[in-house]
Amino acid sequence: MTLESTKNIHKGIIKNVEKIAFNTYAIEFFSNLNRVFPGQFISIYCPNTVLRRPFSVMDFDENKNTLKIIFKLKGEGTDYLRNLKEGNNIDFLAPLGNGFNIKKQKALLVGAGVGIAPILFLRKVLNERNIENYFISGFKTEQEVIKGADKTFVGGSVLDEIENIIKENNIEIIYSCAPMIVLRKLSEIANRLSIPVQIALEKVMACSIGVCRGCIIKISKDNDIVNASVCKDGPVFLGSEVVWD
Repeated sequence: MTLESTKNIHKGIIKNVEKIAFNTYAIEFFSNLNRVFPGQFISIYCPNTVLRRPFSVMDFDENKNTLKIIFKLKGEGTDYLRNLKEGNNIDFLAPLGNGFNIKKQKALLVGAGVGIAPILFLRKVLNERNIENYFISGFKTEQEVIKGADKTFVGGSVLDEIENIIKENNIEIIYSCAPMIVLRKLSEIANRLSIPVQIALEKVMACSIGVCRGCIIKISKDNDIVNASVCKDGPVFLGSEVVWD
């Protein structure tokens, strides 16, 4: 039995590929998936690479049967993806991991870099459910900005005004996907203000289904410290349960 036989392998057809920012691309393709939740991810087969490549879902339209991801150009796998054309086939595992546990509370959404992908998807769902939200994003340069947030920070830290934003907007819950250093500091702020925060972790994955144990983190459960796989137990965790090194 192979690792991949434990999950359905899906075949999709490329709808379009477009460059949306510096070294950043979006791929939309038709799929036969019935349901995907914000925070979940897919793992795509890229020829001539040993492992599949994991990507957060940026959008899923169950009426049009389309799914969208974004990625930064980094190597052979992503170079293959950006050169796909309309009508090409795409091979992927999905849906993977556990998504955000959506609450009917006024939400602050925080995305940084390509971590904005699942947050854009989450905002769409929150808006469909008439859940009030405020969305901020952060990028290193103006050329890397991906549009969709209410307020965007460029060059500095997305956390610079976070406490003021929380207080001014009467935030009740926070959802975020960003580099680990941002998620750690955001969790510290949320804890200090007694606001729950759900974070989607970005981590290098091998199997993407919890078998290889290559994406282990430590979390606090029932007054004990245990190992958790980001790909299977996450990628969404409570910021308060993650043991930050």
